[in-house]
Amino acid sequence: MTSEAEIERIDQIVSALLGGSYTHAKGSGTLSSEEILVIAPYNVQVNRLRQRLDGKARVGTVDKFQGQEAPVAILSLTASSGDDAPRGLGFLLSPNRLNVAISRAQCLSIVVGSPGLTSGLANTIEEAEQINRLCRIIQRSGS
Repeated sequence: MTSEAEIERIDQIVSALLGGSYTHAKGSGTLSSEEILVIAPYNVQVNRLRQRLDGKARVGTVDKFQGQEAPVAILSLTASSGDDAPRGLGFLLSPNRLNVAISRAQCLSIVVGSPGLTSGLANTIEEAEQINRLCRIIQRSGS
């Protein structure tokens, strides 16, 4: 599963961030491709992002970046709705997966996703909680 709209938006974000400065508790510097992580839940999206970004950022799955940090982490949710998520909302919006993806950032964490994920129908209480958690993340970001 891929989202070309998210790939386009992430390319724009990465291009805008490259060369900018950052400061966090462990130091400061200029953002290069090594200081930007782009994370996606599905290998197909990861591969398309790698092609598009062509070395402008480190790209991988949540599992690849577990235990690593960078000044900036960008998460691509990829699915446009819960029904479109190949492994379901439980996989896509798992609290542990979201936490690992977002907490890779030392300065800035960006979540790129479809508004359809926040307005979809939940099939279980757990899915409703996951959608609610995503809404809180979005609300905190001021989007």
